[in-house]
Amino acid sequence: MAKIALDATPLVESTGGIARYTRELSLALAEEFPEDQYWLLSDQPLSWPISRPANLHAGSGPRSPLERKWWLWGVEREMARRGIEMFHGTDFAVPYFPRRPSVMTLHDLTPWMREWQPNAARIRRRTPLLLRLGIATMVITPSEAIRRACIERFGLAADRVAAVPLAANSRFRPVDANPSRPYFLFVGRLEARKNVKQLIEAWRSVRVDHEIDLVLAGRARRDFALPPSETGLRVLGAVSEDELPELYSGALALIYPSHYEGFGLPVLEAMQCGTLAITSRDAAIMEVAAGAAIHVEAGDGRALAEAMAAVARQPEKFRALRERALARSRDFTWRRTARGTREVYDAARRRFGKK
Repeated sequence: MAKIALDATPLVESTGGIARYTRELSLALAEEFPEDQYWLLSDQPLSWPISRPANLHAGSGPRSPLERKWWLWGVEREMARRGIEMFHGTDFAVPYFPRRPSVMTLHDLTPWMREWQPNAARIRRRTPLLLRLGIATMVITPSEAIRRACIERFGLAADRVAAVPLAANSRFRPVDANPSRPYFLFVGRLEARKNVKQLIEAWRSVRVDHEIDLVLAGRARRDFALPPSETGLRVLGAVSEDELPELYSGALALIYPSHYEGFGLPVLEAMQCGTLAITSRDAAIMEVAAGAAIHVEAGDGRALAEAMAAVARQPEKFRALRERALARSRDFTWRRTARGTREVYDAARRRFGKK
């Protein structure tokens, strides 16, 4: 039996890719390895999963002013109280003192792309030190594309970095949907990296000949200016996961022209719902889709509009691609992700023991 802690701080946000990763992974680990004990630790009040396996526990936050220096003292004291043997940093961080094996998940390199994450100075300052000093024993990335990029950027040993793909929740499946109007769908945070403005421009050009709406589902980042109201454009804001399968299933296509991704979870969710995806040629997304999506260059608005128009004219023409997407999506499950992650924990234990 092992006692393992996961950084639960991403659960402060009820939505978002890293929050979903933390929640789904912790639940899958606890269910797949019932002999282990898992602890969700954070120095902030959290939105815990409503229903948890008996071996998935909620830890305590700081108990003293000293412990408010969470990564320096607080998390270490909490793990000592619980007898925890290993820590998994789900969001670019691990405790500063390497008293036990640790695993860090590097979701992508956006913190080092200032045009996409200008406010990530803390990660840019802290994470490279944790990696280069060996404080993070092992590193997980969500795709091989990001694994290679991390090895190159931080000079990491190849056997210290493992790609463990994400998955979509089983609730994402084809469901009956009868929308009153045809629509294209975007799911994700509204921000510059997702190329939302170009998506809207491409949709406007398609709408000249095809009366199709555009639905945007996701929270807007603070620095993103929401588009003005116009006919056919529906900005839903944050949407619960329970609502998403019907949104995906009813759409003519998911449109996801992102400039850069670590994995591209909305693309997989759409594929698992049997929805056609039109997306960029981002390396991680292409790795996930594996030929089961339509790809265009992220900066090519004309190609994006042409792909959308082709689907609008003859949606039935892409039935085989939708079936291929469904088949490809079966390669991804949170159970598989949990097993792959647990293998990395074992590798971290072995590597730490050699120090």
